[in-house]
Amino acid sequence: MSKSVLRQAKITPHRSSTRGHSEHGWLNSYHSFSFADWYNPNFTHFGSLRVLNEDRVKANSGFPTHPHRDFEIFSYILSGELTHRDSMLAKGKEGAQSDKFYRMHRGDVQFTTGGTGIAHSEMNEHKTDTVHFLQIWAIPWKRGLAPRYHTKHFEEDDKRKGFVTILSPLKAGEDATAHQETEAEPAIAGSIPIHADFAMGAGIIAAQSKFEWTVGAKAGQETKRKVYVHLPMTKNGRAKIRLDGREDVELAEGDGAFIDGVNAGDKLAVESIGGVEAEVIVLDTA
Repeated sequence: MSKSVLRQAKITPHRSSTRGHSEHGWLNSYHSFSFADWYNPNFTHFGSLRVLNEDRVKANSGFPTHPHRDFEIFSYILSGELTHRDSMLAKGKEGAQSDKFYRMHRGDVQFTTGGTGIAHSEMNEHKTDTVHFLQIWAIPWKRGLAPRYHTKHFEEDDKRKGFVTILSPLKAGEDATAHQETEAEPAIAGSIPIHADFAMGAGIIAAQSKFEWTVGAKAGQETKRKVYVHLPMTKNGRAKIRLDGREDVELAEGDGAFIDGVNAGDKLAVESIGGVEAEVIVLDTA
């Protein structure tokens, strides 16, 4: 039996049953943090993490064109497909501007800097299949940024070897020049740059196996950190994880956990203790 390593850390489960839930027919959405018509003063944000929605959108439906400002917004596709379209482009008219049109599948991440204002749509244009994805928002380190998109695919095999860093801070930091913004170099090579002291990791942990997440992802700017762990609902309830070797912090599908009192460089153990592999999301913030 593994033992706690992060004895100074406070780990508080956020059970799936305490999430907000919206059922609109075409959309089935669970909210880990206050969102839309659901408000809970205990779940407003965690560091710069503001929104974590686990969404299922039925075929031939989705989110029509809508605006965003001053949030860093990203979608992590678990199954099905989701089509992103920039509001400036009409369906079928993408042409050479295909960088602003993308049909996403499992392993893809679509990232948007809302900044001074941007509009897009996210639709499930598949004829029969539901799309299942996480929509996550972070608060940027400053307002009024230039709007920007990034889309990147992350390989399944890599996520089965250990946690893969999906997002890391823009290497040039808060005072990046326009050129550095265009270069969009992340602190961790191969990840998507975000305008926040924030990192995201994803791993697929085989049953009875363990991964370690390095707090701060070796890129965080602040030493004192907060980590939120989420176990998506992907295995019909059969996946289960344990954090930091603590039997009182075992998470079922849909559960999350707030981890306070950790520092950059600490090692967070995540064990898959169910009968199937567990896909785990780690959100690491100052």
